[in-house]
Amino acid sequence: MSDEVKQAQAGTRASEMPPRPLGKVMAVTSGKGGVGKTFVSANLAAALAKRGLRVLVLDADLGLANLDVVLNLYPKVTLHDVFQGKAKLEDAIVKAPGGFSVLLAGSGMVEYSRLTPEVRNEFLNIMSGLVPRYDIVLMDTGAGISDVVLFAVSLAAEVIVVATPEPTSLTDAYATIKVLVGQQKRQVIRMVINQTARLGDGRAITVQLQQVLDRFVVTEPGRPIKLVHMCDIPADPSVRQAVMRRQLLVQSAPGCPAALAITQLAQKIQEVVVPR
Repeated sequence: MSDEVKQAQAGTRASEMPPRPLGKVMAVTSGKGGVGKTFVSANLAAALAKRGLRVLVLDADLGLANLDVVLNLYPKVTLHDVFQGKAKLEDAIVKAPGGFSVLLAGSGMVEYSRLTPEVRNEFLNIMSGLVPRYDIVLMDTGAGISDVVLFAVSLAAEVIVVATPEPTSLTDAYATIKVLVGQQKRQVIRMVINQTARLGDGRAITVQLQQVLDRFVVTEPGRPIKLVHMCDIPADPSVRQAVMRRQLLVQSAPGCPAALAITQLAQKIQEVVVPR
């Protein structure tokens, strides 16, 4: 078990405070479902792997997992089997198209939709086995602010919030960020705005969210909230085609605008986020 995960596990026993974030872990989350969070996670992983990084995507949406659908995979062993002790962690890790690894969750895992002490401990045990093996672990979390989602996010050193320009998505993104700041004392949240209509829309949206946070969210002195705009992913018909064919966009249409945006996102993450 890595030292970081031991410290995180000790933190959960000591109090109700979230465990310490793990340096190689990045959570990809959203306030609202249907904004392309899993699409971003999968294609970002492929783009990072293409840059020579050892990448694993953990399907942390324990109740409504669909990463297997996006990647056209049919796993024989899932996270559910590892949790129940029916399989080893190594047996559940599979290679995905795009050169990265995945640990898939079984869809409809009702018993893992609530954060019980058993789920917390199993999750931490899984992370202890994953973190040392990879340069970066992407957690594709569920949407919203359930206790399971917030616990998964609390394990990550970095958080990407995916949103679209729709008012409902932005409202839910604001609510999610507000909770992350209040409960986990996050100071930096990275934003990816999906399905933008015009160049610069995402940056403008991020600035507007920042202004709302500055006005209405009270933080400790000297701990301001900073939203970092990472990229816009433009509305692109190639995305729908890739999703319907259950293909990675960065492989099926690497030159399309959305794929180029994800490639640029991977470059930023490698330069700014991935530990040297």
